[in-house]
Amino acid sequence: MTKKSTFVPAKDLSKLWRAIIEFDMLQPGDRILVGLSGGKDSMLLTAMLAEIKKYSPIPFDLACYTVNGMFAPNFPKAELEAFCAQFGLTHYSDDVDVMAAHEKKGGSPCFTCAYFRRAATNRRAQELGFNKVALAHHNDDAVETFFMNLVTSGQLRTFLPVTPLSRSGITVLRPLLYYREQEIRELVAKLGLKPIKNPCPYDGHTMRQDIKEHIAALDAQYPEIYEHLAAAMRDSDRQELWPPKPGKELLQKFHTFWGRGRKQAEQ
Repeated sequence: MTKKSTFVPAKDLSKLWRAIIEFDMLQPGDRILVGLSGGKDSMLLTAMLAEIKKYSPIPFDLACYTVNGMFAPNFPKAELEAFCAQFGLTHYSDDVDVMAAHEKKGGSPCFTCAYFRRAATNRRAQELGFNKVALAHHNDDAVETFFMNLVTSGQLRTFLPVTPLSRSGITVLRPLLYYREQEIRELVAKLGLKPIKNPCPYDGHTMRQDIKEHIAALDAQYPEIYEHLAAAMRDSDRQELWPPKPGKELLQKFHTFWGRGRKQAEQ
């Protein structure tokens, strides 16, 4: 395939530039490894980063990496390499038998898959001398994670735009966080990208899919709920939350409270 000089129009890159500038994602000399699954999100991220690399005032290196989860025998290595070659990017890949790891480890297959994929990507980035990994999470992913944490664990948290990993020294970037999923679908179709079907046997049958459908149902009934969930992810001085749940200090407060009462009664 011949390398293309222009791919993503400038007007479609504005939200990417916003995320990069707002969250200080780029520093001179960065070497960024894109987590390329072959799906619509990671293909679009690859195309966008390759496009801005040509114009960014802060220079950076770029390459792609794919974890073959070994869900199917026909890993599309040649197709992924050809896709990356369009932009002059090197493509790396490794095999990770996710199902075998799940059978050995137990628990949620999705958690096991995500864990081993993250570990493999970060390890490979270190080995190849990359200091940052770019993942293709979009705005819907962030809102769904926020809502899922709220209803399953009572925690107000989601993944961050920039996440430094202290153990590996790798920094994880999520440059697509201002794009909605439907917007990504439209851009992928507009640009003529050909996503590769996800071979995961659990695709479309996960808790995340349930959460996605719940949010869509709520959004149909309360049209502003998605925007409100997205706004709630932002740290704000307008938050009015209870103090953290007390530990042993609460027992001391009980002793102090009742002890004070006895002292006053004795006086």
